[in-house]
Amino acid sequence: MPIPRRIIACVTAGTLWTGALGLAAVGAGVATASQAAAVDNGLAITPPMGFNDWNAFGCNVSEQLIKDTADYFVSSGLKAAGYTYVNIDDCWMTHTRDADGRLVPDPVKFPDGIKGTADYVHSKGLKLGIYEDAGTATCAGYPGSLDHEATDAQSFADWGVDYLKYDNCNNKSDGTRADFLRRYTAMGDALKATGRPIVYSLCEWGQQQPWEWAGDVGNLWRTTGDISDNWGSLKSITDANLPLAAYAKPGAWNDPDMLEVGNGGMTDTEYRTHFSLWSMMNAPLLIGTDLRKATQATMDILLNKDVIALDQDPLGKQATVLSSAGGAQVVVKQLANGDRAVALYNESDQPQHIATTAKAVGLPASGAGYRVRDLWQHRDYQSAGSLAATVPAHGTVLLRVGKDVRALLDPALVDAGVGGAALHIQPGKGADVTATVTDLGTLPALNVAVKLTAPSGWSVRPKGRTSVVALPGAHTLTTTWHIDVPAGTDTGTYPLSGTVSYSGVGPHTAVSSPLAGQVAVAVPPPAGTSYLSDLPWESASNGWGPVERDTSNGETAAGDGRPITLGGTVYAKGLGVHAPSTVAYYTAGGCTSLNATVGIDDEKKNSKGSVEFLVLADGKQVADSGVVTSTTGGHPLTADITGAQVVQLVVTDGGDGNDSDHADWAGAAITCS
Repeated sequence: MPIPRRIIACVTAGTLWTGALGLAAVGAGVATASQAAAVDNGLAITPPMGFNDWNAFGCNVSEQLIKDTADYFVSSGLKAAGYTYVNIDDCWMTHTRDADGRLVPDPVKFPDGIKGTADYVHSKGLKLGIYEDAGTATCAGYPGSLDHEATDAQSFADWGVDYLKYDNCNNKSDGTRADFLRRYTAMGDALKATGRPIVYSLCEWGQQQPWEWAGDVGNLWRTTGDISDNWGSLKSITDANLPLAAYAKPGAWNDPDMLEVGNGGMTDTEYRTHFSLWSMMNAPLLIGTDLRKATQATMDILLNKDVIALDQDPLGKQATVLSSAGGAQVVVKQLANGDRAVALYNESDQPQHIATTAKAVGLPASGAGYRVRDLWQHRDYQSAGSLAATVPAHGTVLLRVGKDVRALLDPALVDAGVGGAALHIQPGKGADVTATVTDLGTLPALNVAVKLTAPSGWSVRPKGRTSVVALPGAHTLTTTWHIDVPAGTDTGTYPLSGTVSYSGVGPHTAVSSPLAGQVAVAVPPPAGTSYLSDLPWESASNGWGPVERDTSNGETAAGDGRPITLGGTVYAKGLGVHAPSTVAYYTAGGCTSLNATVGIDDEKKNSKGSVEFLVLADGKQVADSGVVTSTTGGHPLTADITGAQVVQLVVTDGGDGNDSDHADWAGAAITCS
């Protein structure tokens, strides 16, 4: 689904194109190595940082917007933090070329032309980027550069352009890699021939595995379709880009698309994860929000120099996944000074305890332990070797870890979280929860005290001690709290918050760390058989638009779906989702079976959609549809969920990205005693 956001109309005519620079087919049509060697331009030695207007403005681009953004780069500290490129996306030109075949900037949008705009941006000590397309037309229908590469590249150079994003719409492609190579190499060679240093960004959406060849053509290459401002899109793109670490290097980068930070479709926790993972993956950091309206929370994320330093680390090694289980991932990045950056990344919908060690992430043994900097708290700690945290749903704890004997003067790193079995409470009832604090340092944590708070109107009280004078290394303080939920409380997930305060043995080591958890207020299903679309879910995440009740997914807006239809059969009841998706129900151990007919809705019949349906009972897989496509209609699916407290309905993208993955849980029903 990401690509249609760009008004994609990619023509796939079966004509081979030889290119304006005479790149004829060789043998079976594969370009030679010398033809592809267009990237030796000395640019993008670290991933580009800057701004692109598309995510926030679409076609509403203008000279004034670009100038305002350049001004704000300077006044806000973004320029000082490393943001350099102010990039124009689609829709900047007129719909026809001039009499000499040259592109013409829209005189209304850009009264001073691209040259005048570039001059202004350069006067601020910044650089200007522009957009074109390796087809007959851009994604929004403006003139493309196919067969005009040399002319357009020279225009860009004459105007003072420093960066080119080169898209893939309306491309007359025969669908082969040779064709992609010819089209993208033609522009790369044309840029090089101008003599002007222009960063070259290939945007072919990962269709021909560009990580395998684009490093010889350009400076960065898109690995996926377009990002959207929602958690499902962020998660899907991250999962696709993380395995490609071996292909990234200085001057040549995997590009998982621009930043959505600040656009409002995700929480600040999710935006911090977005920025953390993009920096760990050496992604270009191209801001995609209206900076003139940015909140302080947005700027705090974008200006986090500790995190930016990971992205811009001169070693240029993209992070790799050390471990992954149940949505809990440990992602590790080697840094130029020998440190390791460690992301404890929770892609699940529930808080998770995630742990690793300094040895596991590749650091040598250290008798004095390790200095651990929390890059979002901006605080240094000391660890004997364990690295762990209870990470909120969709959150990331980001650590920089290295050997430093002076770390013994820092407070101990602690692992604190709220857990226990009673994380579901019914309205009008109460339950006990536990909070734990474990000293991961070499030396004791002193004067440790725990405070826990619940939502307004709830009651929370300790059931024992909540503090200790000294907590030795590797020891745990456990506190128990009783929580009462008022009758009439709506079902849903509610946060628990609090603090863990303590100090180290050195001066100025007082710490107050947040303590976070969550409680689900839930009502179990009634006895008998119920349609899931008639029951409240505990949580729901979706790759595109919201989860819909009794209709298909539709598009991005709530309520825009159609009657659920699989293979021509219409179903009155069910859930319409879009991969990747997870819908969770609280079943309180009283249900026995779940039945549904699953498949890709006929609204995407004969599309590229392919998905896999899973049912999980308390995290254990109990049903699997296998991969189903848009041509196969409905498939019956039955799951034994006897005794489960929580049942999750999961849809994955089938391993090929989530384009057109409109999935239906048709007639989904649950049977309970």
